[in-house]
Amino acid sequence: MTSHPDNLCLSPAWTVSPVRYDAPSVQPLLLQLHLAQVQMYGFADDPADTPADDYTPPNGLFLLGRDASGQAAGCGGWRLLDPRTAEIKRMYVRPDARGKSLGREILRRLEADAQLHEITHVQLETGVANLAALSLYRSHGYQPIKPYRPGRNPAVNRALHKTLQGTLAP
Repeated sequence: MTSHPDNLCLSPAWTVSPVRYDAPSVQPLLLQLHLAQVQMYGFADDPADTPADDYTPPNGLFLLGRDASGQAAGCGGWRLLDPRTAEIKRMYVRPDARGKSLGREILRRLEADAQLHEITHVQLETGVANLAALSLYRSHGYQPIKPYRPGRNPAVNRALHKTLQGTLAP
């Protein structure tokens, strides 16, 4: 297994770096995500209920994307469901930063890091009303599956799966 670089430059506009899930710089984005989900669906999982260690190597990773001014613009993480399956969670890009490939790059880097940790399957959930997220995940090869979390309503939540192909060179 290979460690993840501390600071990854996406473009002159974005920097994507590993960060702790409970870092102060992440909290405004998690709050914005939570509020957007509540507004869209009337409810949402509380991000504070997730232990930060779930997204700490080797059990997972959390990434923060910053704009050219250093402001937090997007985030996402993966955590283990079992030794070969990861769950991608807390994918969010600020509305003013959307459509500029930051979410796509965060997702790509999460998948690559999961592969470095010998993960072969990735699962995630998103809401059926989140058409942009559904489009992003489908364009990355995610396929619909039955809900993998107890109590999830498939009329509201869409569970998706992807098999990670091949291995990445260190």
